[in-house]
Amino acid sequence: MKDETVSEGRAPRTIAATNGVAQDAAFGAVIAPIHLSTTYKFPAFDKPGPYDYSRLGNPTRDQLADTLAKLEGGARAVMVASGMAALDLALSGLRPGDLLVAPHDCYGGTHRLLSLRSARGHYRVAFVDQTDGEALAAALALEPKVVLVETPSNPLMRVVDIRHITGLAKAAGALTVVDNTFLSPALQQPLALGADLVVHSTTKFLNGHSDVIGGAVIAADAALGEELAAWANTIGVTGSPLDAYLTLRGVRTLFVRVERQQQTAATIAAFLNTHPAVSRVHYPGLTSHPGHALAKSQQSGFGAMLSFELAGGLAAVRILVETLQVFTLAESLGGVESLIAHPPTMTHAAMDPEARATAGITDGLLRLSVGLEDEDDLLTDLRQGLAAASNV
Repeated sequence: MKDETVSEGRAPRTIAATNGVAQDAAFGAVIAPIHLSTTYKFPAFDKPGPYDYSRLGNPTRDQLADTLAKLEGGARAVMVASGMAALDLALSGLRPGDLLVAPHDCYGGTHRLLSLRSARGHYRVAFVDQTDGEALAAALALEPKVVLVETPSNPLMRVVDIRHITGLAKAAGALTVVDNTFLSPALQQPLALGADLVVHSTTKFLNGHSDVIGGAVIAADAALGEELAAWANTIGVTGSPLDAYLTLRGVRTLFVRVERQQQTAATIAAFLNTHPAVSRVHYPGLTSHPGHALAKSQQSGFGAMLSFELAGGLAAVRILVETLQVFTLAESLGGVESLIAHPPTMTHAAMDPEARATAGITDGLLRLSVGLEDEDDLLTDLRQGLAAASNV
């Protein structure tokens, strides 16, 4: 497992809990105040202060950006209105004709965005199984400008070697963008493994309470970060101060939440792995998972996300989700509440059946986001649901 240290000498959990605390020069507030003003006074004619208009810069948003940059070990973070806006911003340097190499089993919203951008001629996309060395090498031989990595993948929890892929991408002259939403910087720091950019849906584990939509791009290089910040201001996708304030409040408890959630997730994965109604469990924390050793080497934990396949297929899925009482059937993830989703009809419904089949997303697949409920209550809920689904 990785050592929990950063270049400035403070542990990430300390940064998450205290960055920006007790620094209010005006009144000595311990918790950083929220700055809702859209505009700021110029000290004198032709002499702007540090802030002039909140689309460009805002103290509350900048505090969150600074905290996330420190947690990811980056030089600059840009806060935007959603996770999809973050990914789109990270790819904004691509030009017509440029090639993007993306994972074939990525999040459905990502697949939709890339497919539509490609269809409009904004750039070309090659969806590749990045666990297949030959397929990846063939794609890199086409001289892509960007390689997008999602590890663990959503929803099949496939793990790819970030350090290896970033090395290959650099040799091919490509930037590497890593979606770190599933693990958060509490469990994985892709920039330290060679990535150029990290993207997050801050809606998920970083906020952790399912009440804010937001996104972030963190750059290893300050100049690239400034370029992205300028473009985010130009197209107007920067996030709101209130969303930044709430997200920063969520970040304060990131480490303790994730620790508890992943402990419960590991127990649930082990339970599902031996249940006769379950044909397969996708969780890197299981020693039987093909990416277990790799995940252990580049992550500091296995996370709170997992998926599993029901032997009874779609009919069993319907019964299970209608029986559950503690798990909520809903999209999204990373909150304090446990959620269950059916990717083929929910998060990945925008992918055509052929693309889902290629990715390995079957009709019997279900995805769990494990929350902070009592472990026994969650196990009892699943046990009752699976018993009902077994009668199919």
